[in-house]
Amino acid sequence: MPREISHFAQKLNNFILLSEDELECLADLQTTPIHVQRGSELVHQGDTKQAAYILQAGWGCSSKLLPDGGRQIITFPLPGDCIGLRSVLLRTSDHSFSAVTDAIVTRVEVSRILRVFADYPYIGAAVLWAASRDEALIVEHLASVGRRNAVERTAHFFLELHDRLRLAGLASSGEFDCPLTQYLLADALGLSAIHVNRVLRELRERGLLTFQDRKATIHDHVALRQLSGYEALEEGPLMARGMEPQGTGR
Repeated sequence: MPREISHFAQKLNNFILLSEDELECLADLQTTPIHVQRGSELVHQGDTKQAAYILQAGWGCSSKLLPDGGRQIITFPLPGDCIGLRSVLLRTSDHSFSAVTDAIVTRVEVSRILRVFADYPYIGAAVLWAASRDEALIVEHLASVGRRNAVERTAHFFLELHDRLRLAGLASSGEFDCPLTQYLLADALGLSAIHVNRVLRELRERGLLTFQDRKATIHDHVALRQLSGYEALEEGPLMARGMEPQGTGR
């Protein structure tokens, strides 16, 4: 039997139902945890380190640094996310990653990534689907910042967080822990902290969403989706085990 299923494995299992051997492989990838203190930077924009990281616990912040010293938050990596995979392929990190909370990560060298993908092609396919889904959410976030009003983009953002956390087994019944400050929310949403406070109060008064004491509660999913124009992405398992990809497997 495989070891306790990690958030990373839970997330991938939503796209392809992995075998016990594949789950064991994912567990082996995460046997050397690295503890990262809150506020510490793990990846710096421009780094050429050939490695990715699996976020096992805690929340992170991926951001783009600008020449004038400013930054734009791209996304908040969550438990179960793989960080820096694109940078491994492009050889240079195009953004920075820091820890929002105390976090635990596992470093995975590029040579091992390629070996796992060759030996366990279903894992490679699941990682591709998960990465594609994450990329689609980043596109939605870009649309929010550019075109949705403050209420719509805030509502959309919390729905995104809920669905991402649910894939990793960290959200249920519309409730989830959220350690983000209103300043981080403001930075990510392109709003002022005061504006974020007003929007959250409006959503609470309308009976749609409550965010307080580091916990978010979605009271009315349907109404919040209608308000924000949120469209849930298709979920799996998207691939049947009978559809054999190329590879040796084990």
